[in-house]
Amino acid sequence: MAATKGTSKAKATKKPKFSKDQYMFWFENMLFQRRFEEKAGQLYGQQKIKGFCHLYIGQEACSSGSVSALKEGDKWITAYRDHGQPLALGSDPKKVMAELMAKATGISKGKGGSMHMFDKEKGFFGGHGIVGGQVPLGAGIAFAEKYNKTDNLCICMMGDGAVRQGAFHEALNMAMTWKLPVIFVIENNGYAMGTSVERTSNVRELYTLGEAFDMPSAPVDAMNPENVHVAVEEAADRARRGDGPTLLEFRTYRYKGHSMSDPAKYRSKEEVAEYKDRDPIEFVRAKILDNKWASEEDLKAIDVKIKAEVEECVKFGEESPYPDPSEAYKDVYVQEDYPYIME
Repeated sequence: MAATKGTSKAKATKKPKFSKDQYMFWFENMLFQRRFEEKAGQLYGQQKIKGFCHLYIGQEACSSGSVSALKEGDKWITAYRDHGQPLALGSDPKKVMAELMAKATGISKGKGGSMHMFDKEKGFFGGHGIVGGQVPLGAGIAFAEKYNKTDNLCICMMGDGAVRQGAFHEALNMAMTWKLPVIFVIENNGYAMGTSVERTSNVRELYTLGEAFDMPSAPVDAMNPENVHVAVEEAADRARRGDGPTLLEFRTYRYKGHSMSDPAKYRSKEEVAEYKDRDPIEFVRAKILDNKWASEEDLKAIDVKIKAEVEECVKFGEESPYPDPSEAYKDVYVQEDYPYIME
C-alpha cells in the first residue's frame, strides 16, 4: 500500500475556506490539466506522441494549489512529470501539446518533448530528466533571486524517489545555511517509478528529512488544493521574510502508471479506487455545488469548453511542422558563433 493516505473526502459540507473565484479557478485549472493529460494519453496510444510520457492525472491539486498561493515573478522547476505545472501557470497549451508532438511550434521548439517543458515568460525552468538533478538547480535559482534582491522565490518540485539522491541533501543544507528563498516540494505519490516508499526507506515520513537541517518541514494532504494553497502560502511568506526555505511533502497519487509504458501492477485496483474517491476535482466540484456558486449545467458547460480547447491544441500540434534538422545546432550555446566541431 502507498504511504500517502490522508483523511479528506470528495464530499464537501463545511464552510468554504476561500472565495467563489478561488474555487472556480481551481476547478477549471485542474479540469483543464485532467482533460489535456487524458488526451495526451490517447495520442500516445495513437503514436502521435512518442518517447517518454509521464501523465499528471490525479496530482492536479499540487500544481493548482501552488499556483494560487504564489505570485508572478516566482520561479518554478520540477522533474519530468512536467505537463501540469506550465498548464497551471497559464502557458500556451497549444505550444505544450505541440511540444509533446515534437513540433517546431512547441514550447521548447520541439527539442524537449514531454520531459523538458520550459517557459521563460512564466518563470518555468523546466522538467528535468535526471532524477533529483533539478533540486540543486532550484536552490541556485533561489540564490539568484536573493543575490538580485528581488521579492521572488523558487518552488522546486521533485518525486519521492529523488530524496534518495545525495544532491537533495546537499541542496537542503546549502539552502538552509544561506537562508535561500526556496520551497522544496516532494510530490510523494507513494511509488517513485514502481517501488513503494516503505520498501525503499526506513524513513517513511519524508518531510522529516528536512529536520536534519533544522528546516521547517511539514506533510500536506495534496489531494485537496485548499491544503496545498495554505501550506505553500505559509512557506512563501517565510521565504519572502528572509527566513529561508521550507520542505513540504505533498501526499498525492497518480492514477496512471509512472509512464505510459508502466502497467502499474504493483498496486491494487482497490487502492486506486480509494484515491479516486478523494479526487481533488470532485472535492472542489462539491464545494461549488454546495455553496450554489454554479449549477451542474454550468460545470458541464465548462467541461465542454475545455474539451474543445484541448481539441484545438491537438489540431495546432498536428498541423505544425517538425523542426528543421539545422535546429539541432541552435540553442546549444548562448554565444551563437561559439566554436565547436560539427561533423
